[in-house]
Amino acid sequence: MDKRYQSLLDWLHQVLPAAPQEVAKVAGDASFRRYFRAHTETASGPLSWIVMDAPPEHEDCAPFVAIARHWQAQGLHVPEILAEDRQQGFLLLEDLGDQLYSQALTQEARADILYGQAINALVRIQTLPQDLPLPAYDAGLLEREMQLFPDWLLKEQLGLSLTDQEQDLLASTFALLRDAALEQPRATVHRDYHSRNLLVTGANSPGIIDFQDAVIGPVTYDLVSLLKDCYVRWPVEAVARWVEQYRQQSQAQGLHQADSATFTQWFELMGMQRHLKAAGIFARLAKRDGKAGYLADVPRTVNYLIEASQGQPALQPFGHWLTHRVWPHLHALDSNAP
Repeated sequence: MDKRYQSLLDWLHQVLPAAPQEVAKVAGDASFRRYFRAHTETASGPLSWIVMDAPPEHEDCAPFVAIARHWQAQGLHVPEILAEDRQQGFLLLEDLGDQLYSQALTQEARADILYGQAINALVRIQTLPQDLPLPAYDAGLLEREMQLFPDWLLKEQLGLSLTDQEQDLLASTFALLRDAALEQPRATVHRDYHSRNLLVTGANSPGIIDFQDAVIGPVTYDLVSLLKDCYVRWPVEAVARWVEQYRQQSQAQGLHQADSATFTQWFELMGMQRHLKAAGIFARLAKRDGKAGYLADVPRTVNYLIEASQGQPALQPFGHWLTHRVWPHLHALDSNAP
């Protein structure tokens, strides 16, 4: 038993109404945080909580706490914070259940309902009073994220050595995607608004988690995370329908004035920036953190890049390069790659 876990158990004995009968680890995210579900028996029956273990030397709980309280006060379905010890890095949270969107999105008809609810919640997030001092999704952050792709996927994971010409191709691609993102209207961005961070609950709004990295940035970023999810893929026609649903709702709320063609262009280019970032992060998780399971999601993520680049004349050389230079190496990562 590690020392942090024992400290967490000691803390739970102090903050829970009864001693926990069981403290079981639940699926965590891609950070240093760990999550546990604590069960207790009380006079009113069994109760459960989620416990976040965020080592202070690696994770700062303050953004999570601030955003959770602000969003909950505005009616969003985020976990209530029931107890906290920021010095140790422990939070006791409301248990929103364990039915992730990724498990519930079994068919398109079901997805229509769930994505409709997620779109409603997303527009709500984006129209909240911006009372929190969230950082900007600026040029530097956009560029650092895209640089994860050559640094971690191409070099560290695949062992590719890029020529000067290839490096120039990446630089021009990154510059185009950066500028396109910065030209979009700004809104609150959850930054990981996808099927593994949304929970199906008894309410008509999804439970929302993992929001501590929220920023102010491009209006389409979270929509891309949701509809071009690195963990689940939908037919192009379905994605287009949901994009238009969001476009109309968000336009009605004054978030932008884009027509369908302009908005789709924003969406596609933003998706390429995100998928460069995600593919690099998946490789980093495997190489640096020993979480090799994320490699299975790399081919799907890179395939999004290839498809999006085909519809962008200025990015077709990049798409061709991905197809012929990078894609052949990805089959070794996942035998089920398309």
